[in-house]
Amino acid sequence: MKVKEIMSTDVASLNSDDSIEKAAQLMKQYDVGSIPVCNHEQIIGIVTDRDIALRATAHGQNSKETVRDIMSANPVVGSPDMDVHDAAKIMSEKQIRRLPIVDRNSLVGIVALGDISVQPTQQDNAEEALKNISQPRQGS
Repeated sequence: MKVKEIMSTDVASLNSDDSIEKAAQLMKQYDVGSIPVCNHEQIIGIVTDRDIALRATAHGQNSKETVRDIMSANPVVGSPDMDVHDAAKIMSEKQIRRLPIVDRNSLVGIVALGDISVQPTQQDNAEEALKNISQPRQGS
């Protein structure tokens, strides 16, 4: 099964000059835990609810400051034509729950661990990925 068959294509994104507050509002509106940060259609980063909590709020940062200050730059991405098993493997190795999907340098979707887990033939991949994602990172 290909990623394009299960990925979400209605993906909210931010510009690096958008505020941390806007990121949180979009997360609430779309009921998601991460938002890709793009320069036009090209993904340059990703901001997560954890980034907001640990990189902004915990440091007393103003919610009007930009996501550029808290985003993870150069995120790991996948392609629409990659196998779902390969996407799950990347997510497991990189300990991420969401994988932005890029085609010709443009953001075209996102695949979440939940998208993989609801596919009956992919549940083992999701289970293995979650097991590794839930492990503490080395050196943390």
